[in-house]
Amino acid sequence: MNKIVLASNNIHKIREFTKILKKDDIDLIPQSDLNIPDIPETGLTFVENSILKARNASLLSNLPAIADDSGIEVDALCGRPGIYSARYSGEKCDDIANNKLLLKELSGIPFEKRTARYRCTIVYMPSHNHPTPKIFDSSWEGLIAESEIGDNGFGYDPLFYLPELKCTAAQLPESQKNSLSHRGKALKLFQKHIYKIIRDI
Repeated sequence: MNKIVLASNNIHKIREFTKILKKDDIDLIPQSDLNIPDIPETGLTFVENSILKARNASLLSNLPAIADDSGIEVDALCGRPGIYSARYSGEKCDDIANNKLLLKELSGIPFEKRTARYRCTIVYMPSHNHPTPKIFDSSWEGLIAESEIGDNGFGYDPLFYLPELKCTAAQLPESQKNSLSHRGKALKLFQKHIYKIIRDI
């Protein structure tokens, strides 16, 4: 098995990564299993934050590492919350508080103008000092609903409405969400390259 450290302590992300990559002969090790703490996300872009997290996990584990930074970009808010999606309403906030603030900021904006997208950038770091980490980026287009709908998923999923499916991301079965989501699509790009990447290490 090819050991790769996942630079995340987020149980939802760990579940998604593991489920999607389980067939690829990859032993995905959450950094929490190695007592690797989260590193402050001081970057100004999804790419910068992903590199910071992957490099830290690789340095402290002496193994290849994979990390993602993801969030939601709302056009009516000039792309916010973006890289601050997880801490939109404060450093010690939760999904409920973040969704509540998003609805408040979009109050009065017509539904058809509440366009948004989830974005995910995944970085694969063969070693902590590797000069050219591999970067995989994808997005998922939708609209912000006017109230929360659905019990599946996490984050902004109950507000992320998919016009073509006439439901929110939180109403999708897990397998369908994984095939459509920003993270699922970015991971598929990673999968296409993984064997060549491992061979080149």
